[in-house]
Amino acid sequence: MIERPDRTPLPRGFFDRPVLDVAPELLGCTLARLTGDGPIELRLTEVEAYAGELDPGSHAYRGRTPRNDVMFGPPGHAYVYFTYGMWHCLNVVCGPEGRASGILLRAGEIQIGADLARKRRFSARHDRELAKGPARLATALDVDRALNGTDLCADATAPLSLLPGTPPHPDQVRNGPRTGVGGGGAHQPWRFWIDSDPTVSPYRAHVPRRRAT
Repeated sequence: MIERPDRTPLPRGFFDRPVLDVAPELLGCTLARLTGDGPIELRLTEVEAYAGELDPGSHAYRGRTPRNDVMFGPPGHAYVYFTYGMWHCLNVVCGPEGRASGILLRAGEIQIGADLARKRRFSARHDRELAKGPARLATALDVDRALNGTDLCADATAPLSLLPGTPPHPDQVRNGPRTGVGGGGAHQPWRFWIDSDPTVSPYRAHVPRRRAT
């Protein structure tokens, strides 16, 4: 049985490090969301690292824009983006201020508030599917662009925070190519997950979209 985590959010210094150091250490941490209907909490089981202007797979690869401004710091804040015209995805900003990098929160196990998550993820056949994938995670926790820029280190009573949890044994941590990333960033082994955890999303290689003729 996983114990209820420390209620003090992770310190900013935890995120003020290279993104590839932070990403695997997020596995097992608790993502806490306070909604108007009550709390929802999950244990992170899968994440992906993005190294900003050095990374062709990152939103910040071509520099700062109004959309990706939060990625440039300070660290420990939420970067929420809207994709495919229908889904939100939640990231955590890392590294020194002024240099964009972030970690996509891809999947987790809902441990508190599963009943609230089910209301938003009514198509999930099992609770292990409630936050199995980044868009599902954001939907289950009622995360949208209104939470972009939220300080995840500020207070456990904030609408969104990251808390210590129960880390996996080092032998359980796996890494490999990121899901759905093409081009120069396709083969970076910057996806990290807990081996054999049923909430981890399946790997899918990038498939180029065809232009309409």
